[in-house]
Amino acid sequence: MKNAHTFHIPVMGIGFTIDSPLKVAQFGIDSVISLVDDILLEKLRKMYSEKFEIPYTEITDKIEDFRAKRITSYLNMMSDLVDKKFEALKHSTHEKSEELKAYINMLPSGSLIKEEFNKVTEKGINFSEIKNWALQNLSKGSIDVNIMTKVDKDNYIKNEQLPVEYNDAHAALRGFANSKLKSSVILSAGMNPRLYAYMSQFDDFYPSETGTFTKKIILKVSDYRSALIQGKFLAKKGLWVSEYRIESGLNCGGHAFATDGNLLGPVLAEFKEKREELRSSIEVMVNQELENQGRVVSENPLEIKISAQGGVGTHEEHEFLLNQYELDSIGWGTPFLLVPEATTVDEKTLNKLVLAKEEDLYLSDISPLGVPFNNLKDNTKDMEKERNINKGRPGSSCPKKFVALNKEFKDTGICTASREYQHLKLKELDNQNLQLEAYQREFNKITEKSCTCVGLGTSALLAYNLDTKKEGEGVSICPGPNMAYYSKIMSLKNMTDHIYGRDNMISRTDRPNLFIKELTIYIDYLKNKLEEVKTEMSKKEEKYLLTFTNNLNEGISYYKSMFNELKHTFQEIKEDVLNELDSGEKTLSLISLEIQNLAIQNLKPKVVLS
Repeated sequence: MKNAHTFHIPVMGIGFTIDSPLKVAQFGIDSVISLVDDILLEKLRKMYSEKFEIPYTEITDKIEDFRAKRITSYLNMMSDLVDKKFEALKHSTHEKSEELKAYINMLPSGSLIKEEFNKVTEKGINFSEIKNWALQNLSKGSIDVNIMTKVDKDNYIKNEQLPVEYNDAHAALRGFANSKLKSSVILSAGMNPRLYAYMSQFDDFYPSETGTFTKKIILKVSDYRSALIQGKFLAKKGLWVSEYRIESGLNCGGHAFATDGNLLGPVLAEFKEKREELRSSIEVMVNQELENQGRVVSENPLEIKISAQGGVGTHEEHEFLLNQYELDSIGWGTPFLLVPEATTVDEKTLNKLVLAKEEDLYLSDISPLGVPFNNLKDNTKDMEKERNINKGRPGSSCPKKFVALNKEFKDTGICTASREYQHLKLKELDNQNLQLEAYQREFNKITEKSCTCVGLGTSALLAYNLDTKKEGEGVSICPGPNMAYYSKIMSLKNMTDHIYGRDNMISRTDRPNLFIKELTIYIDYLKNKLEEVKTEMSKKEEKYLLTFTNNLNEGISYYKSMFNELKHTFQEIKEDVLNELDSGEKTLSLISLEIQNLAIQNLKPKVVLS
């Protein structure tokens, strides 16, 4: 059955979409649960079990394979609760017809389902007839899950390392694979060969004779090359990628995986051009491997979907991406943080988001993963971090250890945001006898890291008045730059009406087009990278910066050509966009010149004064 909606809600943080399916799936909306924090999942399972009077037995960390079992139990509970809600919606009576009306009203304006519903009801409401129609035509949203492939910490019992399948990402995958869900796992943050190989142990990821899957694989990527490499790697295991989800490298929420200056528009154009080539070339490899393994080979061609997300903010942008690049779905993330009917954000953080402007949203170095991270200034987790620094005890107590991945000091791994790690690093720094300015710079680099694996989940505990004794009350939040243009708390209907052009939730008139916003962020990122190497630039750094600059220039050329050819879309902003592209081109020309001058300076022999 075709998706009811042309948008999906991506994973946000650890806790912000942790129960989104329970809020939106009955309306046909797909959403994604993070599987990072099994402790948080277990707390919410207990809460919902009490709320819906479901028998509950705690899965403690003394039970073997507790992480996977907690994840399976939570996902099974979500599946049962969503099914119950959806069945109630389809079997609507006069007293309970509001949810059915809400489902229909939220659909895209040109939706065939909406048109058919109007035909069924044009002569009056016959609940028996509506029930039969609903059973055949309505579909629930998918309960998808996200695994950050690199967050795959080794685990130990009494200093003895457990087998690799007990690593965090492996256990999360097993938790999903063993659940009753018929949905997708979204793999993000790059390739993990061991994890990908492990997936091949679960039959649910393989196709049926008709080419359907019990559990699907979605790859989150930022360029075509990455999709091809990962898709082929999985194909050699007999595994098929059902969807390639393209995310802007920098104009997104959460962790930002910057490409080498590859902008969203040209990346989507390449996927559109090579879509069938990607599908058919990988299908040949998958089918060959399925034959080698003696597994079923689909009688029908295997399907792929292409979707995109990152910085989309208006109905016009949404429709343009769908039509121009023939996409199957568009991810709307950041604005949904202001929709309590869809996401879970505590009241204090919600109010901070409402007031956030451009200057409050920035790309930070706070993530212990060492990847740039979109951050909100003065969030309560960062304020807690500053208090620890001022007390002379920088770093977190590290209560959950999900990103204890650094093995500089311990084979078992330490998190770079932990008090233990920062204490050891600062001891090293003290022994270097640096000048004050250099010392402070290095001190800031060490203490900048924040305990995000706790902070990104705490909001859900606060929102539901659950115990935060272990976690503390500090909240990390990771909206994309788009948050600056939304300034009120919205209902689910407000948001869907905004997406489908029936209403407008942006009161400001100065919001830049998503392509221009991304270009601006990339140019700022390039400037910062150039600043970092100004004192001494290696050949490798020179090549990286020039490649980055050239790719941005090619992106600008692509956009100039595209916007000049547009006859109906973006007409009101076309002139401004073309002016911004000219301005970007001039800035890049100056940056390119600066890189070349630095390269020349580096070639000059250094004069050593005796």
